Amino acid sequence: MIFFGAVLLSLPFAHNGELRFMDALFTSTSAVCVTGLIVKDTPVDFTSFGHIVILLLIQIGGLGYMTAVTFMAVMRRQKIAHRDRLILQESLNYPGMDGLVRFLKIVFSTIFIIEVIGMVILTLRFWVDMPLDRAAWFGIFHAVSAFNNAGFSLFSDNMMGYRSDFVINITIPVLIILGGLGYLVLLELYHYHRGRVLRLSTHTKLVLTMTVLLIVLGMAILLSMEWNNPKSFGSMTTYQKILAAWFTSVNYRTAGFNTIDFSTLTDSNLFFGTFFMMTGGSPGGTAGGIKTTAVALALIGVWYTLRGDTRAHIFRRSLSPYQINKAYAIIFVASIYVVVSTIILSEVERLPFLRILFETTSAFGTVGVSTGNGGVLSYSALFSDWGKLNIIILMLMGRVGVFAFTMVIVGKAVESRIKYAEGKVII
Repeated sequence: MIFFGAVLLSLPFAHNGELRFMDALFTSTSAVCVTGLIVKDTPVDFTSFGHIVILLLIQIGGLGYMTAVTFMAVMRRQKIAHRDRLILQESLNYPGMDGLVRFLKIVFSTIFIIEVIGMVILTLRFWVDMPLDRAAWFGIFHAVSAFNNAGFSLFSDNMMGYRSDFVINITIPVLIILGGLGYLVLLELYHYHRGRVLRLSTHTKLVLTMTVLLIVLGMAILLSMEWNNPKSFGSMTTYQKILAAWFTSVNYRTAGFNTIDFSTLTDSNLFFGTFFMMTGGSPGGTAGGIKTTAVALALIGVWYTLRGDTRAHIFRRSLSPYQINKAYAIIFVASIYVVVSTIILSEVERLPFLRILFETTSAFGTVGVSTGNGGVLSYSALFSDWGKLNIIILMLMGRVGVFAFTMVIVGKAVESRIKYAEGKVII
């Protein structure tokens, strides 16, 4: 998908001026992995055809390859093989095989309804500033980009021109949050609202709790550290500061839209931002990262370990030790990938360490926010081809998933019939 997208973007009528294949590959990867990092100015360097290609890559990337292909097969009334159902079940994080195709249809209906509502609201808002046909296209592009947590924009300054606009600052973050919650959570909330589900599952409760906590915590850190910073929030009104903090906190974890210049933030804020970007969204949605549930399970596991209790639980439900260990493993492996990539890029590119750390974390978390290159492009635009390739691998890794990507390298464990005696280790 990424290579095919790069070929399409390389066509003469897809871009304006010169476009190197590495930059086309980078843009295609960023779109398919719904990241939003750019090394070319999207509205300027690509034609209308190029914008359509990017939009389609975002939509397919947000859905997932297997989801999109299976849905097309269902529409053509083709029979879905058992192996394909297993892969689809894994990609959607669906708990069983029963009702999988029906769930897929509901997922597509949900996506269509949410994106259409977002498109209508954004179109009406953009209509104030531009002709209706252009406003409609901008509404479609930004609604799809927001729901799929991509962060691509048809404005060279992204959303900085709408920093004080209430409609934009509410609509886009809400679309981002809905896309990042996961389809299972959205469906369960709908059934709960209709009275078809009497009790929310532990997964849904954990996702909603972590989402709210992370948004509020992100806002608190931004406001406390940037309130009087003359380069960022200092010159804004209180209303603008709150809107900017809300918009940035939502985009920190999942999407790459911005209403502020990230290069103006303090170093401490950029550093804290890497933790939010690593966390990302929730399983089964359009967001990347190590997922809110993995972070939650790790924190719960640490809490009960410190208390000397081996039985962790939340919301009056016990948690599997294997799940908690898996969360530890995901966080550990993800941290190694990001740290190693950051060190390599720092040595190769000879650029400031913190900004490279911010960029690599943004790529791995498929977030897309960046400190920039001094203009409208991402910091990655300053990298050599080897540096860009490193970021491409990180974006792919973040979208495929830490566990899946690592299992390709190390392979699955072979079940052993031998059980060794327990060894004692002092910690």
